[in-house]
Amino acid sequence: MSKIDPELKKKLFKETQAPFKGLRRILWIAFTGSAFLGLLIMLSKIASGSQLQQNNLFIQIGACIVFPTLLFLDRNKD
Repeated sequence: MSKIDPELKKKLFKETQAPFKGLRRILWIAFTGSAFLGLLIMLSKIASGSQLQQNNLFIQIGACIVFPTLLFLDRNKD
């Protein structure tokens, strides 16, 4: 009865199951890159002998763990 192409219908159904999946993946990739870049900068400051608050380092390490994990969990399951 429907005049919609079956491939388009399948794609639209998939989008309703996981809306904005592409945008979320782009954000997870950007946040992951930012977290690792921030960690690299912090480690270079530590190597140069600068004082660094331990809390900030733990937050950065936490971000380096959380964002790649979210990216991994948001992958295609099929």
